[in-house]
Amino acid sequence: MSPTANGSERAVRRRKTKYLRAAVAAIVMLAALPFAAEPLGAQSDGADAVPTLISAGPVTLTILHNNDGESKLLPDPDSGFPGIARFVAQMRELQAAAAGDGPVVTLTSGDNFLASLELGVSLDRDGPMYDSVALSGLYDATALGNHDFDFGPEVTARFIEGFSPQIPFLSANIDVSAEPALAALAERSLVAPSTVIESADERIGVIGAVTPWLPNISSPRNVVVSAVLPAVQAEADRLASEGVNKIVLVSHLQDVDEEVALVAELTGVDVVIAGGGDDLLANPGDTCQPDDEPVAPYPKWVADAAGAQVPVVTAPGGYRCIGKLVVTFDADGNVTAATGSSIGVALDREPDATMQTEVVEPLTSQVALVDSAEIGTSEVDLEGRKSVLRTQSTNIGSLMADALRVRGAQLAPGFGVAAPQVAIGNGGGLRNDSVIPAGQVSVGTTWDIAPFNNVLVTGTVSRATLAELLERALSGLPGASGQYPHVSGMTVTYDPDGVAQGIDRDGDCGLIEPTGSRLRSVTLDDGTQLVRDGDVVPGAPIALATVDFLGNGGDCYPLGDINFTRLGVTYQQALADYITEDLGGVISAEQYPVDGGNRISALAAGGDGEEEGEQAEDGQAEDGQAEDGQNGDIVLYTVQLGDTLQKIAAAHLAHSSHWPVIFEANEGRAQSYGGALTDPDLILVGWVLYLPER
Repeated sequence: MSPTANGSERAVRRRKTKYLRAAVAAIVMLAALPFAAEPLGAQSDGADAVPTLISAGPVTLTILHNNDGESKLLPDPDSGFPGIARFVAQMRELQAAAAGDGPVVTLTSGDNFLASLELGVSLDRDGPMYDSVALSGLYDATALGNHDFDFGPEVTARFIEGFSPQIPFLSANIDVSAEPALAALAERSLVAPSTVIESADERIGVIGAVTPWLPNISSPRNVVVSAVLPAVQAEADRLASEGVNKIVLVSHLQDVDEEVALVAELTGVDVVIAGGGDDLLANPGDTCQPDDEPVAPYPKWVADAAGAQVPVVTAPGGYRCIGKLVVTFDADGNVTAATGSSIGVALDREPDATMQTEVVEPLTSQVALVDSAEIGTSEVDLEGRKSVLRTQSTNIGSLMADALRVRGAQLAPGFGVAAPQVAIGNGGGLRNDSVIPAGQVSVGTTWDIAPFNNVLVTGTVSRATLAELLERALSGLPGASGQYPHVSGMTVTYDPDGVAQGIDRDGDCGLIEPTGSRLRSVTLDDGTQLVRDGDVVPGAPIALATVDFLGNGGDCYPLGDINFTRLGVTYQQALADYITEDLGGVISAEQYPVDGGNRISALAAGGDGEEEGEQAEDGQAEDGQAEDGQNGDIVLYTVQLGDTLQKIAAAHLAHSSHWPVIFEANEGRAQSYGGALTDPDLILVGWVLYLPER
C-alpha cells in the first residue's frame, strides 16, 4: 500500500526539507574539515570518496518489532501466551527470511519487564535477569517504557547491563544525569536519545521516547522527564543534519492514539513504532489475535506536520505477536510505500532450543518452588478483577490496606515513628485481575496480587491533606482508574453526583478547576470524624501508612511533600506476613466479604446522606435476590460475584436469551458505586439492575 493524499506535492515538500537539511549539514561539516581531509561519507578503503548524505537509489527496509513483553517468559497457552522460547524462534525465522531483501532492523517499544512472580524470581538470582538473557542478541535497539522503571533506576540499569551483546536503550525526553547507575550507562551510549543502526550499507536513525507521565506512574526517582514533541523533533533534526535520511521513532506513550497525535506535529520522522497500549493493528488474514477486532489497519497512515504520510504500527504485548513492516524509500529518503502484517506466535510451534534450556526450564522450576509454598487459606472468593478493584471496595483491596496498616503499626516503633492509624492503597497496585477462588493461598498468590517493588512507608498528614487525597482518588469515577483508593482504619462516603476534582495529569499533577465536591465523610474506626458533610473537621494530624509509589506522588496523590519513613518491607511481604502472622493463616468470609466491608460507599440517590448499603427502599435486593412486585412492573437485583446478564436472565426471566431485555432496561443508568452499564459483557459486583417482570 502506498501513501495517498496529494502524494506528489507532499513528496516535493518533503524532498525540499531533506535536501535543505543535507545541504546545511554538508556545508557546516565540510567547512570544519581541513582541505586535505576526506569528504563526509567517504569510505576508508582508499577508493575515491563519494559523499553519502542521501541514498543512491530506492531502498527497502524491513522492520520487525514488538512491544510490552512484560516478563511473559513462560508459556501459558490457556491465557494465550506462547512464552519467550516460541517468540524467539518466530523472530529468528522472520529475521533470516528478510535478510536477503535489504536492510533489517529489529526493535521493541519498551515495557520489557513487569513486576510478577517470574520477575521476583529473576531479581533474586545472581547474574543477569532472565529477561535480559531472553532478549539478548534479538534486537538492534529498544525504547524505555514506564514499567522498565518500576523497581527504580538501579534495576533498570541491571536489566540493561545484563544484555550480551549490549544494545542502546532509547528515550529522547529523559535526563538520567542525576541517577549514577544510568548516567554511567549514558556515558557508554547504552542509554541515549537515539542511535544509528547500520544494515546492508544503509544507516537508519532510531529515536526513543517515553510517556511524560513516567514520574506519576512509575519510580524513575531523579530521572527528569520532558515533553515528547520538542525532544523528538530536536533529535530528528540532529540526525538529518548528520546525513541520516531514514528515521524511525520507537516510542512508549501508552496508547497508539498518543503517537498518532504526535506525528501530526512532527516533521522528519519516517516510521513510528508505538508501545504501551496493547493495541491491535491488523489486516484481513493476519494471524495476530485473529478473533479480536483491530483498532486500525497495519500500518495506520498519518499525515505529519509537513503533509508527508507516516506509517504507524504497534502490536499486542506479552510476546504474542510480531509486526513486520516493509518500507520503501526513494533516493531522497522519502517513504513511497509501506506494507506489512501483524504475525501471531503460535502456541504450539517449536520453541527455540537455547532459550528453552537457558531461560524457560530453570525459571519454571524456580517459580514452581516459590509458588507452591502455602501460607494460608481463604474462606471466601477474593475479588481482584481490575474493573471492580478500580471502581469500588473489594475484599482484596481491604485485605491489602489492612496489611499495610497492621504491619506498619508493628514495624513503626523500630523506626522511631508513630504507628499508623489509617492506611490507603490504590487499585492500580493490585494486579492479579481475577477472582481468586476460596482455598489455598500461597506465596505465589501474594505475588500475583502485589507484584511491584512498592515499599511500605508511614508518615503524618494533616486532615486537609487526607481529605484532598481522597477527593483526588475518587475523581476518576465512574471510570475504572488505578488511583481508586482502598482504605483501612476508616470508612468513607462520597456523592457520585458530585463534581470530580480537576487534576493536571499532563503536567505536575497540580489541582486545577474544578476543586471537587464528591467526598462527604471520613470516619475513623474509633468514631472520630475527620470529614463531615464535605467539610474537614479541625483536629490533630493523622498517621498514615501507604506505599512509597503513592508517597512520592504517584497516581497524583498529593503526598510528594510529606516526609515518609520506609519500613523495610515491600507490600507483597507485608501482605504475606499479615496473612500468616496476624490472621493466623485464615482469611475469613466474616472479616473480608466480597465487597470488602463496603469501606468506601456512595450516598443514596438524591443526596439524603444515607449510604447505599443502608437504603430502606422497597425492592432493594440482597445476596443476589430480586424482590418481585415492589416497584410496579420492575424488580431490583444486586449483581453478585460470577453474574452475567445471561445468567441473571436465565434465573429471573425464564431463559438466558432474554438478557437484551435487562440490558435495554439498564443501559446508561448511573450506578451508586460508580459507572453505568454500557457493555453487556461487563457488569460489576454491587450494581443494582432493574429486571422487568416475566
